[in-house]
Amino acid sequence: MPLFSNARELDETITRPSDQVVNALGRCPGRITILGAGGKMGFHLARMLQRALIELEREDQLLAVSRFSSSDSLHSFRQAGIATHTADLCDREEVASLPLTPWVFFLAGVKFGTSNHPELLTRMNAEMPRLVAEHYADSTIVAMSTGCVYSFVNRSSGGSTETDATAPPGDYAQSCLDRETAFIQGSTSHGTRCCLIRLNYSIDLRYGVLMDIAQQVLDNVPVNLETGYVNVIWQGDAIEQIIQAVTLADTPPQILNITGSETVSVREIALEFGKRLNRSPQFSGIESETCWLSNNQKACKLLGPPTTSLEQMLDWISAWLTAGRPTLNKPTHFQTRDGNY
Repeated sequence: MPLFSNARELDETITRPSDQVVNALGRCPGRITILGAGGKMGFHLARMLQRALIELEREDQLLAVSRFSSSDSLHSFRQAGIATHTADLCDREEVASLPLTPWVFFLAGVKFGTSNHPELLTRMNAEMPRLVAEHYADSTIVAMSTGCVYSFVNRSSGGSTETDATAPPGDYAQSCLDRETAFIQGSTSHGTRCCLIRLNYSIDLRYGVLMDIAQQVLDNVPVNLETGYVNVIWQGDAIEQIIQAVTLADTPPQILNITGSETVSVREIALEFGKRLNRSPQFSGIESETCWLSNNQKACKLLGPPTTSLEQMLDWISAWLTAGRPTLNKPTHFQTRDGNY
């Protein structure tokens, strides 16, 4: 088990590219742009791409674009030697000024703090993707979405598949579906090759569903069980699959669920953390019959299954918290069932 003594070592492990990632990028000649790179997954995606490009002797072919509202985020990119460009992707003129590249990863969007600001959801999750789809009409685009676009399903169902109907509850989830629609319309209008990634839930040791539960157990805070079952995937595994998905892009867009293969009980996760953290977990509420779950068998067939086990993630997070390592203090609010954040 890696001993993560600091964030640098953790980042190095998360962003180490597999042979499959290097081989996938080897089939994608030319420059790569990451849009919305300043978010929680952006640096890890950029760093894994950079490391793979270095192996391919193409180290100068990556550009990370974001508002970079956090100076710490911008510093991380610059320290790693990743080229950056500061831009507001909601501004038509600024988007139009961005250099065109054959490959684009789209990570931009907004979620939290939007429950009373529907205009923000529309601007960030619907109008902005349309600008991007128009500007990069001749590129191949991998665009991040979420499993929240599906309706709730029974916990024994195995999760929603890519062909299931979308029926998102709440304004946020609907705006995510609007984001997908923007790229679908761009693809059908211009022939843009695209892959839409429906992700849930990516796990780092500093944030994520497992960290939320572990922190509550450690602090003796009752764990809410109303959303009683989840899917989780290690961030390194998720990013590997997101990068490889560029080779699956098509028109109309390919849709891909990226998540873990297990339907995981929140109660059982809390109990497992209790063993590791020497706590007796407390609970509130009872498990609902339905929840957001995604079936990842299509991704497993095309890209291979995630390689990091739930047990390993539980061990890593417990050791990280026990050692007093830093967290981002950004709860996922995965328990929210009305779709309003």
